[in-house]
Amino acid sequence: MNQTASTIYLEESSYFLEVYLDPFNKRIRVDNYRGNTKLLLEKAEELVEQQQAEKLIIKGRSEDCLPFFEYGLQPEAVVDRYFLGSDAHFYSKFYTQERKRNDHWITEDGMIRSIYQLDTSIQKAYPPKEYELRKADESCAEELAELYRQVFQIYPTPLHHPEYVKKTMQEGTVYYVFFYQGKIVSAASAEINAFYKNAELTDCATLTEHRKYGLMKIILQALEAELKDQGIFCAYSIARSLSFGMNAVLYQLGYSYRGRLMNNCYIYDKLENMNMWVKNLANC
Repeated sequence: MNQTASTIYLEESSYFLEVYLDPFNKRIRVDNYRGNTKLLLEKAEELVEQQQAEKLIIKGRSEDCLPFFEYGLQPEAVVDRYFLGSDAHFYSKFYTQERKRNDHWITEDGMIRSIYQLDTSIQKAYPPKEYELRKADESCAEELAELYRQVFQIYPTPLHHPEYVKKTMQEGTVYYVFFYQGKIVSAASAEINAFYKNAELTDCATLTEHRKYGLMKIILQALEAELKDQGIFCAYSIARSLSFGMNAVLYQLGYSYRGRLMNNCYIYDKLENMNMWVKNLANC
């Protein structure tokens, strides 16, 4: 099975599908669709079989929930205002017993309860003057790849490779980074959907020895400002459900919890659940 992810577009007389094939994570994600719901769902399941995928994800509209239920899909998360102001519902279906099994769900429920007890008054962070915040460009690709190699043993996209980082920049993804003594020590990106006017804040990584200064909060706020300048107000982020720190950062920045994607991708060192967090930047 080819491990390189790709997006394909399928258009027939009765439907259209935009599908992200993700063999590394053994999943297929329908990012956009229109037309005959029954036929497009049948086609999506054909692709699951062809690709030997273990999970199907569909970013669905509210009005399509009943046919999705009939096909065995279940809601996992919501992104408010994803489709030019309309909500996106993330529906999933699993195709192996192992992919559906999870031992951390109750623990992760407890973590969300604990996070919602945190103080949300954000103290302005001022890291030492040796830290310099910058918007990254292609010259940073090698160092960014090295940062992701150091922080993540496994990552769901090929950010360990500089050429892939450059490719994402060329396609419109925005990166902000902190430099310390000339080296990148913290980074995150905004993956922008220019058509639907939304962005996923992702690829958050900070070297362990630099995690005490609140660098990630500052980077995410810089990315939010960039998005608002582009007229993008729907911001969302998908965080490892076992990472208290990253989920807490998002909550304290005003993001709201909107569900959990079970056994969603291989990240850090294993297949993990991912929490969905959403923020309306128009209210900031």
